Amino acid sequence: MNILQQFEKDQIEASAKKLADFQAGDTVRVNVKIKEGSKERIQAFEGMVIARNNAGWNSSFTVRKMSYGEGVERVFPVYASVVDSVEVVRRGAVRRAKLYFLRKLTGKSARITEKKEQSAQTAQ
Repeated sequence: MNILQQFEKDQIEASAKKLADFQAGDTVRVNVKIKEGSKERIQAFEGMVIARNNAGWNSSFTVRKMSYGEGVERVFPVYASVVDSVEVVRRGAVRRAKLYFLRKLTGKSARITEKKEQSAQTAQ
């Protein structure tokens, strides 16, 4: 392990940021810290994760939502201080890692089916 990789590993461990376990297709609520002058507040951005980029300290994820008929995408760095928390609203059943095809779809065709959770009782 070279010096840069060791430094990134130390930074990730020092950040001690615990995010929810999520993947592409999941609908998430990202709470973002907004600084306005001397005041600071939390603003929620809720949408579907269409991509996840795992690159150590530079990891990020892209969230897409529809706002007044327009598609809005926002890229969040995983270890940034502006990301307060990430909550999974619903799990999506997808077969792709990058869901860029959703950019062309609107309405019902852009929906992702919910992943069915198997409990221990139904498996028996």
